[in-house]
Amino acid sequence: MLFSISDYGKIIGMKNDPGILIKGAVRFGEVVDVRIRDGLFSEIAPNLSPLPAENVLDARGMAIVPAFYNLHTHAAMSLMRGYADDMELFKWLNEYVWPFEAKMTGEDIYNGTRLAILEMIKSGTVHFEDMYWFPLDAARAAKEMGIRARIGLLTLSNNSNANKLNRECLERIDEFRGRVKIAYSPHAVYTVNEKTLREVVETSERFGLNIHIHCSETEKEVADCIGEHGLTPTAWLMKLGILRENTLLAHCVHLTDEDIDLIAESGSVAVHVPLSNLKLASGVFPYARIRERGVKVALGTDGCCSSNDLSMFGVMRGAAYLAKGFHNDTTIAPASEIFPSPRARAPWPRESTAVSWKSGKRRTVFL
Repeated sequence: MLFSISDYGKIIGMKNDPGILIKGAVRFGEVVDVRIRDGLFSEIAPNLSPLPAENVLDARGMAIVPAFYNLHTHAAMSLMRGYADDMELFKWLNEYVWPFEAKMTGEDIYNGTRLAILEMIKSGTVHFEDMYWFPLDAARAAKEMGIRARIGLLTLSNNSNANKLNRECLERIDEFRGRVKIAYSPHAVYTVNEKTLREVVETSERFGLNIHIHCSETEKEVADCIGEHGLTPTAWLMKLGILRENTLLAHCVHLTDEDIDLIAESGSVAVHVPLSNLKLASGVFPYARIRERGVKVALGTDGCCSSNDLSMFGVMRGAAYLAKGFHNDTTIAPASEIFPSPRARAPWPRESTAVSWKSGKRRTVFL
């Protein structure tokens, strides 16, 4: 059960709501009651007595945990679940995914995003970072359904229609200052040329937008980038100014030690998408090396076409098991380290709900 404290009055459906008391929930191994008043934690303690007219929710046998942030997905790919299985990334993209997507309309994206949001909410996700087509339609779905999202302006050098829609979003930037925001999302170094990437840096700085890009997903991507620019994708993005504090780097599979140091130095976030990497046989995220060097790590599902579902529980399990097996070390990626990574601890804390469980704080939790 997803429960947004900031919206609890709407959920209960009362104009002058007297508050809610969650009884008997398990928090960090301790059974507690949680009182919510005026959208804030009021009291957290065992055996609280209901106040007059207070709504009481019996949560015995349930854990109360922070809600999840999905830091890399292509939401409307919910319409492509199970499509084009069992093939490597570039064949998958060039022969199946992109031709399919070329036939999609804004209404398709709207409906696919709504379907994805339903699935994410059901498994405890309250915020997603999207990178897909028709951003205004994806944003419309997110706004209508009450979830928090950052909708990516998917950018490719050779797609004039997508870039036109992106400019329209920028002209309406004031519509994206609240629960639903936008980011610049250049697809990857092999689909976005130097000129366009430099324009992304300039425009994102001018409008104060974060950047969200695929990085070093496959060996081919790395080899081609070195062949064309003499640099790895990470080093090339660093040279162009893409790597910075408010940048999400999705996948980050094939990284040198120097690449990892560049990511750590820039403050960018490496987004681990383990299930997609496994399904497309892209490789294994170097979890131990990345953590040792102090890189900020977040988790994402990717789109349903390459991961089959949008459950952050599956992603957490996959990330932990994969790291242990790859490094042949059961102590790597313990539950205490993996579980917090997709919670309400976004890479940009000023934009996330408060992470403190103290009284007087606001956050989104689920049971």
